[in-house]
Amino acid sequence: MRNVDERDVADGGGGSSARPMLAADRGGFIDRHDLWTEAQYASAAQMRRVMDEVGIEMVRFCFVDQHGIVRGKTVTRLAVAAALRSGVTAPSSLLLKDSSGKSAFAVFESAPVSDVGGFAGAGDIVMVPDPTTFKVIPWAERTAMILCDLRFPTGAAVPFCTRSLLRGQLDRLAERDLGLTVGAELEFHVFRMPDTGVDATHVGRPGAPGAPRATTPTTAGSQLLHDETLDSLDDLVQQLYSGLTLLDLPLRSIELEFGPSQLEITMEAGDAAAVADAVVFARTAIRQICARSGYRATFMSRPVGAETASTGWHLHQSLRSLATGANVFVPSDGSGALSLTGLWYLGGLLAHAAAAAAFATPTVNGYKRYQPFSLAPDRVLWGVDNKGAMVRAVAGAGDPASRLENRSGEPGANPYLYIASQIVSGLHGMDAQLDPGDPTENPYNDAAERLPATLGAALDALDADEVFRDALGSSVIDWYLHLKRSEFARYLAHVSDWEQREYFGML
Repeated sequence: MRNVDERDVADGGGGSSARPMLAADRGGFIDRHDLWTEAQYASAAQMRRVMDEVGIEMVRFCFVDQHGIVRGKTVTRLAVAAALRSGVTAPSSLLLKDSSGKSAFAVFESAPVSDVGGFAGAGDIVMVPDPTTFKVIPWAERTAMILCDLRFPTGAAVPFCTRSLLRGQLDRLAERDLGLTVGAELEFHVFRMPDTGVDATHVGRPGAPGAPRATTPTTAGSQLLHDETLDSLDDLVQQLYSGLTLLDLPLRSIELEFGPSQLEITMEAGDAAAVADAVVFARTAIRQICARSGYRATFMSRPVGAETASTGWHLHQSLRSLATGANVFVPSDGSGALSLTGLWYLGGLLAHAAAAAAFATPTVNGYKRYQPFSLAPDRVLWGVDNKGAMVRAVAGAGDPASRLENRSGEPGANPYLYIASQIVSGLHGMDAQLDPGDPTENPYNDAAERLPATLGAALDALDADEVFRDALGSSVIDWYLHLKRSEFARYLAHVSDWEQREYFGML
């Protein structure tokens, strides 16, 4: 005899896994293809209540593309219910463009991506919202934002959805009763933006972006943690703090970094998928809050005026047991910097550093950060609490915060791909029991392998790395390589101001 009707509410029951669905919501794209968990259905119901309570009139349905750029559509209150039933469509060609918006594939051919269907004719993909990511955004009135995963109109997964690619790698960890805990340190530059408006020089086209708007510095540099200099930016710091905390982001600190106009935020460590989403919201918030206050924030690693210090994304990471929550990197005694599992994971990070750089540092500009004696790495090395090494080990017997810190990434990297690259590398290190060797004490004088000097070199390393092909699939690797090689080829073809200065008068 049953005390409750165990059927879901959607089926007319009232069991413990009941989905709070209105009759009008049944049979939509999401319901039909079973794309939400019970938690997502519950979050969708809560989302509607929040919209009513705070007067939300517009919701931005967004996804993160291959370059880490947030793209999406703003949906009015009237259309939100339909979007929660069936998602929101977007052109599939957005996944086939390089960083300038130039189509790198022949999108109007019958099979622009030869071994992946669903992209012919620049047809639509469906942005499927994840209601657990719904946030009221503080920089725009009566507006909220929600992150989405990507599906084809058939309901099939889009293989190039970067958020889903990360979840796939986390699933591989979960099969071993492991989860990834990460913490993010994001450096960025903030410049003042003179009120000069936009003119014809700023207008660009796919393949040839317009000139950036003029900016001026906010700080003079050589200022690491200088309290008085940070105080000179207090109006902005207050706005950033308010905006980031109103988004419920796990903000730990806002700090003044070494270089001119350079700041950093750090966030509490947490589940890798949640932190990746938090990075997306944090970068968006910082850029938007700054823009509305007369500033220009950029996560470009080495903009003009950053000669003394580039910005990086230091990614802290450790593995935990899903069953117990215990950190499996913690050494059992004082004899080692990490547990054996941690050392093998570290060995994987080092062995695949060149290939992973294509995801950790995905821009031409980011490789100009790899300078010796600059607190940025240039060699594939690890060290015990050494901030010049590519990977810094911070661990101790009984210390639940034992972790590795990869210091090679740039702050504009796609967070899902960057974190996924660490799992791919670390898992192979664990499976092959790779020895990371001894820690370095001279990270800039060691004769170790250098990190790739250019984006092109990193792409070649990724192309040759069979571990990445096996983990992510050749179709994903080839797609990414094609896009990024298009970007790199445009860079090589561009005649720079350096060439003009060097050769025009001499030759």
